[in-house]
Amino acid sequence: MTLELAERVRAAVAAVTDPELRRPLGELDMVREIDVHGARADVGIALTIVGCPAAERIERDVRDAAASVAGIDAVEVRVGVMSPDERRALTEKLRGGRAAREMPFGPDSLTRVIAVTSGKGGVGKSTVTANLAVALAARGLRVGLVDADVHGFSIPGLLGLVDADGLPPAPTRLDDLILPPVAYDVKVISIGMFLRRPGEDAAGAVAWRGPMLHRTVQQFLTDVFFGDLDVLLLDMPPGTGDVAISVGQLLPHADVLVVTTPQAAAADVAVRSGLVARQTGQRPIGVIENMAPMTLPDGTVLDLFGAGGGEAVARALSGDDADVPLLASVPLSPALRTGGDDGRPVVLAHPDDPAARAIDAAAAALAVRPRGLAGKPLRLGV
Repeated sequence: MTLELAERVRAAVAAVTDPELRRPLGELDMVREIDVHGARADVGIALTIVGCPAAERIERDVRDAAASVAGIDAVEVRVGVMSPDERRALTEKLRGGRAAREMPFGPDSLTRVIAVTSGKGGVGKSTVTANLAVALAARGLRVGLVDADVHGFSIPGLLGLVDADGLPPAPTRLDDLILPPVAYDVKVISIGMFLRRPGEDAAGAVAWRGPMLHRTVQQFLTDVFFGDLDVLLLDMPPGTGDVAISVGQLLPHADVLVVTTPQAAAADVAVRSGLVARQTGQRPIGVIENMAPMTLPDGTVLDLFGAGGGEAVARALSGDDADVPLLASVPLSPALRTGGDDGRPVVLAHPDDPAARAIDAAAAALAVRPRGLAGKPLRLGV
């Protein structure tokens, strides 16, 4: 009976999910000896690294899982750390046979890569991207988000991944793998997570040119363990500079979503970003118009930035070989702005807000394409 009870405790503990790796502890070989003495279970687990930021949560979840087994009244959890060899074996398992620094999001990947771009800054591209990622995750998709706007990173703050000083957390490192923090079921990486220095109360600034920017984006795509994703979003910097060129080289098969405001000055430049993406082989798949006219409580319409820019960009990017639709027109919204300031995306905090409904409609349109092998080269016999 004691042996059978110990096996039930082991099964319960093995099913606990590591909050960073998003896989069961049993699959990660983190469960150690399980001893049952009467109604007390002594449970051993091994964390990946010393000082694991998720240690308290894992220990609590393991304790709760073991205590949930019928016949167990008390639980003692012994916490250790993996040996270098065990950690090396784990990183190899996580890569799934892929070599270190090998691109996991190549043309054969089942992950849909969407680069969110704009012609100029200040159009709310990052706010739209953050909310779009959360809306896709809320639909059950596995979503990753790369803050590729290296000079103007803002994604951690928009998703609440900051401490009381407004600084983002440093990601956990597992040998040469980087584990991205998770917010609202979205795995997130940003250069801002690597710039905090002891004693400083603000994240540092980035003053890099082409080669450094290229290497940073490449590391985000190869060294960060996103796991099995349905969608990977990239929040691109505005314009068509070094990062856009690097992403075009690293991910020439990516889809491109263009964000603009209604005014002609923004729309004209937004068209150029879509055209440059197309030159690298990427495919514009839609346009989102942000800061569109809003309806005031008295029924009047405030078109602070004009109207029609999103439709103009969609028309300019469409042609005989491709239809680029206007996926959403997101109206001016105080809730959208305050949600960004508070780190609480409007699509979750105020789902009935007109801006939230518009972004969710765009997410619904993007989520339609099923995950599968359609259109992928099978490379049979290679």
